[in-house]
Amino acid sequence: MQKPAPTDYPVIEEIAQRWSPLAFSSRPVETERLRSLFEAARWAASSYNEQPWRYIVAQKSDDETYQKVLACLVEGNQAWAKYAPVLGLSVASTKFQRNQKPNRHAFHDVGQATAHLALEATKQGLYVHQMAGFDADQARSTFQIPEDFEPVAGFALGYPGSISDLSEDHQKREQADRARKPQADFVFGGDWGIAAEF
Repeated sequence: MQKPAPTDYPVIEEIAQRWSPLAFSSRPVETERLRSLFEAARWAASSYNEQPWRYIVAQKSDDETYQKVLACLVEGNQAWAKYAPVLGLSVASTKFQRNQKPNRHAFHDVGQATAHLALEATKQGLYVHQMAGFDADQARSTFQIPEDFEPVAGFALGYPGSISDLSEDHQKREQADRARKPQADFVFGGDWGIAAEF
C-alpha cells in the first residue's frame, strides 16, 4: 500500500513516498539492504561530526533480542510492531567525545541519521515506523545502555504487509489520509509567527 504525500511543492520522490505504516510483512530484510540503510544513517550531518547516534537492532531470526526490543515498546505499539521483521531502538550519546561537555544537539543529530535511514529504506521498497511509545528506562536496563547515552525512539522496519493483520482501529489509521500543517504555520520571516514571504 502506497500513500504518496500530497505535496504543495516539488520534493524528491523518496520524501513524497515515505510514510509510517502499521502493516508489515514478515518477509526478512536482506542483509545488504539493511547495511545500506545504516550506511545512509552513517553519513548524516552532525554537530562537530560527533555522530552521536547508536542503534540497537533485532531481526526476527534472533528471537531473543527481538523479544527484548519488542518488550520495550508500549503495548499499543507491540500489537502491530510484532509483525515487522526488524525492530530497533535509536540512542543518543549525550556528551561530546572530544571534551565530555553536554551535546544539546544529540537528539537532533540522531533524528537526522534516522531520517536518512528512512529515506534510503523508501528508495529500497522498505518502510520505517518510528515510535515515541517505548519505555526508555526498560531499554536502558535491558540493553545496559551507559549513563552518557539516552534512548531516543523505537522503530519497526520491513516490507509493507497486509492491513488485514491489524486491529480495526489500526486499519482505520492505516487508511487515513495524510495531512501536514501548511508552511505558513512553521516557516517564519523575521518576527515569530509571521509567515515568511518568499
